[in-house]
This record gives sequence, structure tokens and C-alpha cells, in this order.
Amino acid sequence: MSAPAVSSLYVAEPPAAYLLRPPLVVDCSALAALLFEEPTRDQALAHLMGRSLHAPHLLDHEMVSVAAKKLKAGWPADSVVLALQDYAAQELSLHPTDVQAQYLLAQRFGLSTYDAAYLWLAGELKCPLASFDQKLAKAATQYLSELP
Repeated sequence: MSAPAVSSLYVAEPPAAYLLRPPLVVDCSALAALLFEEPTRDQALAHLMGRSLHAPHLLDHEMVSVAAKKLKAGWPADSVVLALQDYAAQELSLHPTDVQAQYLLAQRFGLSTYDAAYLWLAGELKCPLASFDQKLAKAATQYLSELP
């Protein structure tokens, strides 16, 4: 008897955009630096460029809060509107969170529940988190290093 013919496995898939644009969870501080042209803008831009950006749904609310604070601090209204338009145009994936896990992370690391949402999402996606918040960054460094 002859050996059976070996079949070839064919895999069809779309272009690997995920390889070209690795994921990054971005918090409000990093994105606001970019959109509101803060002194740390260039640093934020260098880390966000070429990445697939992700955040919890609460980012929308935080960005509106930043815009309101900028206006109150004397920013021209048209500049605030432009920054919010730029935000709306961002290629950004917003995600719901696991509220129980978010709560536990907030308690464990002494974070606000808002910051814990970003930390949870970075853990879920197993990807880096970009923030200018030192306390959140320290928690993320520890938490992400513990993941399997």
C-alpha cells in the first residue's frame, strides 16, 4: 500500500494590521497631552504613533472633563472644540470593563476606580499602558509583569 497523500493546510486571513500596529492602552493624561498640545505632547506622540489605541469607555467622559477645565482655565473656545473634534476623529477602540475586577484592582493598588479601568484593560489585552500618571504607571509595571 502506498502512503496517503499529505494535504497542505491553507490559511486565509486578512492583512496582519495587528502586527503593524501593536495595541496600546492609552489613558486620558497621555491622549490629552497630545490633543491639547501640552508640554509633554511630543513624548506622547512618540509613544502613540503607529499603535492601535485602546481605552475603557470612560475615556470619552474624561476627555470632555479635560476640555471643560481647559476652557475654564482660559483656553479659547474654538481651540477646545478643535481638540474635541480631533479626539472624535481618533482611531480608538473603546471597551467595557469588568467592574468587579476593576474594583479589586483599585483596592489592591490604591488607585481611583477610573485608573483601575485602564489597568484592567491593559491586563485583559496583555499590552502596554501609556500614562503620565506615576502611580498608575507603577501599578501597571507591577501588575503587567505578573501576567502569564
